[in-house]
Amino acid sequence: MSVKLGVPSKGRLMEKTFDWFRARGVTLTRTGADREYAGAVEGVTGVSLVLLSAAEVPRELAAGRLHFGVTGADLVQEKLPLWEQQLEPLAELGFGHADLVLAVPKAWVDVDTLDDLDAVATAFRAAHGMRLRIATKYHRLVREHLRHAGVADYALVDSQGATEGTVANETAEMIADITSSGETLRANHLKVLDDAPILRSQATLWRSRVADLSDEERGIAAALMSHLGSE
Repeated sequence: MSVKLGVPSKGRLMEKTFDWFRARGVTLTRTGADREYAGAVEGVTGVSLVLLSAAEVPRELAAGRLHFGVTGADLVQEKLPLWEQQLEPLAELGFGHADLVLAVPKAWVDVDTLDDLDAVATAFRAAHGMRLRIATKYHRLVREHLRHAGVADYALVDSQGATEGTVANETAEMIADITSSGETLRANHLKVLDDAPILRSQATLWRSRVADLSDEERGIAAALMSHLGSE
C-alpha cells in the first residue's frame, strides 16, 4: 500500500507543481513517454504519484482513490457540492491564479453591475420572449452566485469549447468564465462586471477527508505533510 498523490499531468500547471514540491524536498518526475501517465516520487518513502487531468483530481479525492491532490479551487467547488465535507485545503501554491467572472458585451454600456444585469435580464425576456443566455462551464457556482444576487431571468448554456466566442457566435448573450489577465475577454469585445468575482481561484494542495489510511500510511502521510509544511 502507498499514499497516493494526484497532480496535473501536463503543461505549465504540472511544471509549477513539480517546482513547488521540489522546493520542499520532494521530487516528482514524469516517467515514460509523453502519452504515458506514470511518475515517481523521491524524498518521502511510500508516496506514489498519480498523473491525471486537473479536472479529474476533485472526483478522485472525493472518492477516496487519492489521499492528496493538486487542483484549482474552481474545479473543487464546481464539481463537489459537499466539498468541505470531502476535502481539506492544505496549502495555496501561489500559481494558477484565475477569477471566475461574469462578462457582457462592451456594447452594453448601461450594464456594469449585477443590479444592472438583473434589470437587463428582465427587459430581455419581455422583449424577446426568452431568457437571457449565459454560456459557462461552471453551472453550479454561477447559479448559486446569481441566486444570492437576486438575478432570476436567465438560462445557463453549457460551454465545453471556447466560452468567449459564444457571444460572437450568437449562442449566448453573455458568459461566465475563468480569466487570469482578461486579455481574451477584451479581444472578444467583452467586459467584466464591476462586482467582485464569483470565485478567486489558484492551484491548491488538498487532502481527502474520506480516503482510508492504514497505520503505516498515516505515518507516510504525516511525513509528507511535514516536508510540505502542512502539518
